[in-house]
Amino acid sequence: MTIQRITSKWDKTKVLLRNTAFHRLIPETAKLSKASLGEMLGRYGMVYVKPNRGTFGNGVIRVEKVKRGFKYQTGTKIRVFANLDSLYSHVKRTTGRRLFLVQKGIQLLKHANRRFDFRVMVQLSPKGKWETTGIIGRLAYPKKIVTNYHSGGTPLPFEKLMSTHMNGSQQQNYMSMLRKMGIQVAQHMQSTYPRIKEIGIDVAVDSKLNPWILEVNTKPDPYIFRKLKDRSVFQKVYRYAVAYGRLKGKRT
Repeated sequence: MTIQRITSKWDKTKVLLRNTAFHRLIPETAKLSKASLGEMLGRYGMVYVKPNRGTFGNGVIRVEKVKRGFKYQTGTKIRVFANLDSLYSHVKRTTGRRLFLVQKGIQLLKHANRRFDFRVMVQLSPKGKWETTGIIGRLAYPKKIVTNYHSGGTPLPFEKLMSTHMNGSQQQNYMSMLRKMGIQVAQHMQSTYPRIKEIGIDVAVDSKLNPWILEVNTKPDPYIFRKLKDRSVFQKVYRYAVAYGRLKGKRT
């Protein structure tokens, strides 16, 4: 049976929001328009504009309200626009006719002055039960706005990134919470998409240590977990992916 993949971020967000337990975990998200961009910048001061379909952080724009107008960043390039009209005109030239989303901006925690978030890997076990098999941090390339490995990000253990934000026992409790959340998200997504076998949840942590679900990926990269010194994590991720037909053969 073919593994189900869902590429639309908008569709996946709507599915998640059907469960009221997830409402506090999901940043407000809307289809991009001049009105939605202006309203959300007024409400939150900073937003991310991202393509509805896209991977590896490609096409993501960070927009922030500043004294001189609006700061616009893609990659490491920054421009400032004096007003919403000029900002939106430039955004539309960039996005074209494709559907883009505007999402409440979460001020990510930083390590060595670089933003980071986490990828939570959830897979169907060989026994058919959902299990969180790996959690890995992604440290953005200096001055970049996205953390993805393919955009220059550095994969690092959860403990290393969170060591200055919480103690050891707090880290273990937080990871347990993320594992439980991962399973709950997978079970909920499966109720709408019955043929999914794996998900990768991108989780931001804000300055108050609140977790935020930025995105749910239905074709997560298993190989990022090879970057961890603890080989057992990747070995399990790989073994499960072989069991449900994503990967072939036995490899560690």
